[in-house]
Amino acid sequence: MSIIRLLAMSRKEFIQLRRDARSLYLAFILPLVLLLLFGYAISFDIHDIEMAVLDESRTQLSRELVEVFESSGYFSVVEYLARYEEADRVLGRGDARLVLVIPPTFATDLSAGRQATVQALLDGSDANTATIAQNYADAIVMGYSQDLMLEGRDVTLPIAAEPRAWYNETLESRNMIVPGLVAVIMSILAAMLTALTIAREWERGTMEQLAATPVHRLEVVVGKLIPYMGIGLFDVVITTVVGLTVFGVPFRGSVLLLGILTLLFLVGALGLGIFISAALKSQVLATQVALMATFLPALLLSGFMFSIASMPKVLQAASYAVPARYYMTVTKGIFLKGVGASVLWVDAVAMVVFAFVGLSLAIRAFKKEIA
Repeated sequence: MSIIRLLAMSRKEFIQLRRDARSLYLAFILPLVLLLLFGYAISFDIHDIEMAVLDESRTQLSRELVEVFESSGYFSVVEYLARYEEADRVLGRGDARLVLVIPPTFATDLSAGRQATVQALLDGSDANTATIAQNYADAIVMGYSQDLMLEGRDVTLPIAAEPRAWYNETLESRNMIVPGLVAVIMSILAAMLTALTIAREWERGTMEQLAATPVHRLEVVVGKLIPYMGIGLFDVVITTVVGLTVFGVPFRGSVLLLGILTLLFLVGALGLGIFISAALKSQVLATQVALMATFLPALLLSGFMFSIASMPKVLQAASYAVPARYYMTVTKGIFLKGVGASVLWVDAVAMVVFAFVGLSLAIRAFKKEIA
């Protein structure tokens, strides 16, 4: 492989890229748009859950319980109901996620020292929100019950739990989402950018000139990769800076390690894009296939949206073939945990394999022949 021919090939690709407004848009504008859009739109934090109240007790104690729910910051009372039958209306229309039913005997049972019951009716159409709302409600009722038992007395409990979250102390979902978005965005962007390269040569009629040049196909593929690797690194820097400044995500690891592992990931992802481009020879079709081959696996099987451990065994096995899974572990580990190569070496090896496979497929698919 000649360095001179390789650099000449890279210069040619850079000039073509500079003249292609669509590729420049994908390269520099799309990552920021996706990061800001998904960063603000996707959130697993649940606050101000709409709650309706059916207070059949209408006593000071029942009003205190409702006030405890409102003051928690997790629930917001949107309506007071007059009859039990109205619960189906507010839940069915989506006006409330939870209906708190306080029976008429609530205050009487508490005053007599008996156990009082309250009912929480939940909208189970959104199972995740319903589960979280139920846990919040259980904790609030338990705390209120404990306060009634103590009646203002200062009592030391035998066991006191002091939970502490490491790496994401405030448990904000943005701290988890933004590093994952870096992996998802780069998976999509890298393949889509290079999916246009070889197909563009065919559609513009310049493949004949390229085939006539004394350039080895390895030099063509690597030469085309170099400009996009620079763009990919630039996009990672930009998305990282935006994540730190706009979303306030911590960065506790090594910038150098992130750069090295990003290069490994980009080689494989860009090689996959060139493979798709060389195999299909159509920019439109190659873009569609690249989007389907990267977006859905990166979004669904990388651990970004759903925990891999909770997936069926078949999908867990399939996730090992998704490169974004390993890069996702790298970004989250470096951003949030500050781990080093001693922890991420398995993922690094997997990305080396991915880089080799992606580059090999690209070289094998590209042929300097005019059919």
